[in-house]
Amino acid sequence: QGQFVESGGGLVQPGTSLRLSCVAPKNIDNIAVMAWFRQAPGKQREVIASIIGTGDTNYADSVKGRFTISRDVAKKTAYLQMDNLKPEDTAVYYCNVLPLREDNWGQGTQVTVSA
Repeated sequence: QGQFVESGGGLVQPGTSLRLSCVAPKNIDNIAVMAWFRQAPGKQREVIASIIGTGDTNYADSVKGRFTISRDVAKKTAYLQMDNLKPEDTAVYYCNVLPLREDNWGQGTQVTVSA
């Protein structure tokens, strides 16, 4: 079983931007829906954005209007453009497909938003 590989996190100031990337493992093909999740300290992991093919997108209310999900189907890669970051966006960010592949969670990438 392979793992998703997330990258692009970091420590940034409020109001700035980051772009996350995620590559799906080799054992997962014909991906219909890719999604981004995050887990803040002391909280459960939550889905924040999803994309069907390269078209329809959905966002959690907490990130709507600030985050944009996209993907490169051929590269099995998803992206998350995060603008106007807020301290409450601090979390470990993960990606996966929907329905979830529970055995393939990656290590995630840490995003910390702090002045």
